[in-house]
Amino acid sequence: MKKLLLFGAGKIGRSFISPLFGREGYEIVFADIDRKLVDLLNKTSSYKVIIRDSNHPEKEEICTVENISAVHLSDNNSIKKHIIESDLIATSVGKRGLLSLPELMAEGFRERYQVRKENAVDIILAENVRSAAALFREEIKSYLPGVPVDDYIGLVETSIGKMVPNMTEKQQLADPLTVVAEPYNHLIVDKQGFRNRIPDVEGLDPKMNMKAWVDRKIFIHNMGHATLAYQANYFDPNIVYTWEALEIKQLKELTRNTMLQSAKILVAKYPDIFILNQLIKHTDDLLERFSNKALGDTIFRVGCDLSRKLNSDDRLMIPVIAGIRRGKEYSLILEAWVKGCFFNAADEQGKIHPEDREFKNKYQENPLDILNTHCNFEPEIHAEIEESVLKTLEKLNK
Repeated sequence: MKKLLLFGAGKIGRSFISPLFGREGYEIVFADIDRKLVDLLNKTSSYKVIIRDSNHPEKEEICTVENISAVHLSDNNSIKKHIIESDLIATSVGKRGLLSLPELMAEGFRERYQVRKENAVDIILAENVRSAAALFREEIKSYLPGVPVDDYIGLVETSIGKMVPNMTEKQQLADPLTVVAEPYNHLIVDKQGFRNRIPDVEGLDPKMNMKAWVDRKIFIHNMGHATLAYQANYFDPNIVYTWEALEIKQLKELTRNTMLQSAKILVAKYPDIFILNQLIKHTDDLLERFSNKALGDTIFRVGCDLSRKLNSDDRLMIPVIAGIRRGKEYSLILEAWVKGCFFNAADEQGKIHPEDREFKNKYQENPLDILNTHCNFEPEIHAEIEESVLKTLEKLNK
């Protein structure tokens, strides 16, 4: 039986990556920092994934993921053993977690190379992180001076499109392992990142120009989600759910138009990869998925983490900068960014995201201060964006 070592037993790891490979007969070994979660996974050896889709009830089901175990990240011997034995490795830990893994993995790779020199290993980076492979490669090389990293370790970037809402407190208390997710089960992977034969797993979609597909996720999916959250919260702070916002015609049209504005920029950036009609269809499919009532996805979840989402290297400013460089319209995207500076949605306990509280205290909901201090722009584009922010604020004040 093939073995997958999966770093990260969070929502994407449990609802997406584990079931995807588990259905093909892989033994799944989770590695996670949450000791309680690790103990529960070892105790039960299985957990449930509840698939919900109010738009397509026929797709709803409850899946049981079996043949699993888990190790704590502090268990160096077990981590090393599984790195040596595994047929495939995957990560789903976020950018901060990803950059901490190379040091943790290094000893295992050194020993694997000594005893399995002919068995290169691929790492599927299931992260919504731009240039994840380059970041990881730079770090891991510094810990493996005697290992030919480029040939021995395949680093496979992905585009993660599956939506997995936060579980409510009531759901977590009832069953801490169960996750709720949408039916979407499509994992775009970098064809050129593999050092071994690409696994024959239903749902894997290898692509050649991975940067373009990662950008599609950022420019349309992530940007659209953020736009919906920030426009909805600015329009009416009492709106709780994404589906609720999309039932308001004005918000749905504004979100769609903003996504299509970003799609046109994406086509200008990758004219050999994308055509607008395909991206229009993709946009409308996403809006239908955003309106899935059964997921219970909230404006709070989609919009929080302002320090990251309002930065110059994330979902709103990336297409804005690309639009400036290609002479394309970006005003609706920038409007969503400005409204994000005033985002105040709270969770089910009525609390805003802790890091957002610090962010808001620091910048006092001042878009120009956030632009000048928090975002690190190149000089040639900064003046144009600042002028556009001022025009947007003037428009909103009217």
